[in-house]
Amino acid sequence: MTLRREPQEPDGGARSTFRTIAVLTLIPVAAFALFYVWSWLSPSAPHPFPSPPTPHTSPQLATTEQSALPRVHASRPRIVLIIDDLGFEGQPLDRVMSLDPNVNCAILPNANRAAEFAEKLNARGYEILCHLPMEPQGHETPGRNAILTSMSDDEIARATRENIERIPHARGMNNHMGSRATTDRRVMESVLRALPHGMYFIDSRTIGNSVAAEVAREMNVRTAARNVFLDDDERESAVRKQLAELAASAERNGFAIGIGHPHPATMRVLAEELPELRARGFRFVRASEAVR
Repeated sequence: MTLRREPQEPDGGARSTFRTIAVLTLIPVAAFALFYVWSWLSPSAPHPFPSPPTPHTSPQLATTEQSALPRVHASRPRIVLIIDDLGFEGQPLDRVMSLDPNVNCAILPNANRAAEFAEKLNARGYEILCHLPMEPQGHETPGRNAILTSMSDDEIARATRENIERIPHARGMNNHMGSRATTDRRVMESVLRALPHGMYFIDSRTIGNSVAAEVAREMNVRTAARNVFLDDDERESAVRKQLAELAASAERNGFAIGIGHPHPATMRVLAEELPELRARGFRFVRASEAVR
């Protein structure tokens, strides 16, 4: 008779080894489970499975990029500031030059100290414009050697060149008065043909239907047009209002041209307000940097 062999139970040493392995295996599993539960219950605890950072940001900047870092503007609004009608005895030229290194100075060719002002401004590095006298629609007198619509093309060209020669170091030109002359295409073509190569023309826009800038573009003469007159009304409150409009125009468009005169109120307002505009990020530039 064959006897069935019963399975042998492990001896005592084997059972002890098995229990030891089981305990060592369960300890880290239990510890991890406790840590996982604690991390969810405690907001300040490090999460065992942190979320990935937002795309295109580093993990360090993911929570601070929108709030702590300063905003950087791609470009600063530019302002071209032109002071017209310079060149006369008694004008505060030193105050004009103290406004900003990039203030642009438009000198009248028929002024009694025109050449002297031009030399002094050039020596200090300021940009100079020939402030060309041109015929207005009213009865105002634009001055000696002005450009008139009654002139022939040759007369206009000759008068333009003579006016430029009276302003040494002039890099550009803008019109003095000219509400009639700048609406006449033939007159503007004759003026612009007489400009030396590289000289630009800024349309002061003394009238809304001026064709000066349009004709200049057609003739490939670098040009731009005035946006704001600062001191048609010479009261300080009016000048401040117009300066604010100039700044607003520059903010809207990235660039604006303002024209003022060496009146006492204008000089006071500009001396007070230009440092504030610079602190706000506005950049004053030479006219030659703005024409196209």
